[in-house]
Amino acid sequence: MNANRLPIDTATMRRVGEQLGSNPAGIFQDDDGRRYYVKTLESPAHARNETIAAKLYQLAGAPTLSYVNTKSPDQIATEWVSLDKKCVAHLSDSERKQAQRWFGVHAWTANWDAAGFNGDNQGVVNGKVLTLDVGGALAFRAQGDPKGRAFGARVDELDVLRTDADNPHAIKLFADMTADDIQQAISVVVRIPDERIREAVIDNGGSRTLAEKMIARKADMARRLLVYFQIEMN
Repeated sequence: MNANRLPIDTATMRRVGEQLGSNPAGIFQDDDGRRYYVKTLESPAHARNETIAAKLYQLAGAPTLSYVNTKSPDQIATEWVSLDKKCVAHLSDSERKQAQRWFGVHAWTANWDAAGFNGDNQGVVNGKVLTLDVGGALAFRAQGDPKGRAFGARVDELDVLRTDADNPHAIKLFADMTADDIQQAISVVVRIPDERIREAVIDNGGSRTLAEKMIARKADMARRLLVYFQIEMN
């Protein structure tokens, strides 16, 4: 989020494009010609959840779209960009390697929609692979249903995102990762200081319980990292 920019207000903007995903949304343009993709979610809690997820992605260094604040508490907005590519199936081998670098972040944040229902949650802008929507991370599924106990302290997504037949585009993106690839992807998350995680969650309206859960999930990944090292050594 750009803290120096005033929140945008879609009520004062012109709608210039329609919904692209599963949530009610549109492309809005302000008086200066700047465009934003704005989603209206089920509740402020859903919007806050996605805001926190985006902050955690950014904390880990994982590329996303540029988020901006909105006046409406149930909205999420990103700066509009033209994509060079938008589909897992269209990624080159080197672009797939880029995307795989952030596998650990997807797993850590429980982003079951990392690849997208149609493979359309990974895109390329100026040679950089971005995650285009993090609404499926943390406490809610991509279409808004709560994950409940499925979002706990264990990061089973390290296995599930590579093997779940009901998530074929995630398999296409992550299944061929080597033990070394997985080690590196986990290390991206493990090196984040606990206090930075607490700040990212609490400063953006999240609870201390969520912050501690994310720290516990990081610790679970650190334990799993030892297992992958052992696999490689054997």
